Amino acid sequence: MGLRSHNSMAPRELAVLLLLLAAHASAGVTSPYRRSLLMLPDMPLDADVFRAPPGNNAPEQVHITQGDLTGRAMTVSWITPERPGSNVVRYGLAADCLNLTAKGTVRRYTWGGVYRSPYIHHATLNGLDHSTVYHYAVGHGYTVRAFSFKTPPKPGPDVPIKFGIIGDLGQTFHSNDTLTHYEAGGGGDAVLFIGDLSYADNHPGHDNRRWDSWARFVERSVAYQPWIWSTGNHEIDYAPEIGETVPFKPFTNRYLTPHRASNSTEPFWYSVKMASAHVIMLSSYSSYGKYTPQWTWLQDELARVDRTTTPWLIVCVHSPWYNTNDYHYMEGETMRVQFEPWLVDAKVDLVLAGHVHSYERSHRVSNVLYDIDNGKATPVFNASAPVYVTIGDGGNTEGLAASFRSPQPDYSAFREASFGHATLDIKNRTHAYYEWHRNQDGVKVVADKAWFTNRYYLPTDTN
Repeated sequence: MGLRSHNSMAPRELAVLLLLLAAHASAGVTSPYRRSLLMLPDMPLDADVFRAPPGNNAPEQVHITQGDLTGRAMTVSWITPERPGSNVVRYGLAADCLNLTAKGTVRRYTWGGVYRSPYIHHATLNGLDHSTVYHYAVGHGYTVRAFSFKTPPKPGPDVPIKFGIIGDLGQTFHSNDTLTHYEAGGGGDAVLFIGDLSYADNHPGHDNRRWDSWARFVERSVAYQPWIWSTGNHEIDYAPEIGETVPFKPFTNRYLTPHRASNSTEPFWYSVKMASAHVIMLSSYSSYGKYTPQWTWLQDELARVDRTTTPWLIVCVHSPWYNTNDYHYMEGETMRVQFEPWLVDAKVDLVLAGHVHSYERSHRVSNVLYDIDNGKATPVFNASAPVYVTIGDGGNTEGLAASFRSPQPDYSAFREASFGHATLDIKNRTHAYYEWHRNQDGVKVVADKAWFTNRYYLPTDTN
């Protein structure tokens, strides 16, 4: 049969073709990109990225996080390996004029009868000015180490800020690629870390030396910009077989969060305000049923959100509520059922999750209409709902999750089994630009991108 030109195409055929093209244009994308799915062991303990700094009792594993609700405090944490040493942070507006001091605390913990931690220091620098570079130093005598950070801007509706987004990082060569890629691309003003830090619990006896090596590895970033922590399943560290029955013990000794500043009773759920964003961290592995402390706190916290000051409302939680991968499929369902109606009512802009070792971005959907009579159990497009991003692709030793469910549900916009990181560049009260970068690409290559419009000020249909 001969071919006809487009000019001779019958009207019916043309209509069918246009319908097919329209359907294809609105369909989600399952990326055809493929890389090795083999598990990669953690980098050896003598790898250069784990090397301790030189000097007698030199401070190491330096990291910072926001120390209050609005960004006028910064908590500095560090380790001294042999003895407590100085517990004071010296800081100021110039590297050669550290005229202010903050005195901290020191602690140690034991693990499994075979490990005793180095000396863990925490000090909070209060009364800082917004959008200001501070230089700081830790250590004593010949082993002083110096760093700097910039405080976040004062909360306001049109104040820009750029977040790095990393989850399930671990300490493999892929993990190093992720962090290197984030740094080479210019990074951000702060990192929203979506849980699963060191993966020490994957080693025999939950080898806590891997907490030390991980903190040395990430120091090159987290000593200079605040990482805002959420906890994942690999932070639970519940190991009764070796006598360890206090959940989150290594994490809570090593990493502080400003939970009391947002009226939280535990360090696993809390909030911070940074520029035009109100960021809520939730805990997938703490109780969240009705009337539990986390349930009560979130109900109160959503009522405290002021979108006229911080229009961008972001929620971070480790176990995803919308996930089309067979890996950890529907593990977050009970939390979704408990909290999703609140988030839709509050017009949350973005929910970030990890746990699943691949990448996925959803359209704005909700599943809040179901009850036992109506049978409406299918997610529907909803302009008041958040975008859901799963970014458990930091590079951990357990490998990638490549088994996506088929066919791809219509609420899934883009998905791919690759390691990488994302950034969220908030421009003003109405627009934010989002990018996801896979590790295998050049620094400036964007594998997935989207413009988000704010659900409070400009709730356009972005699906």
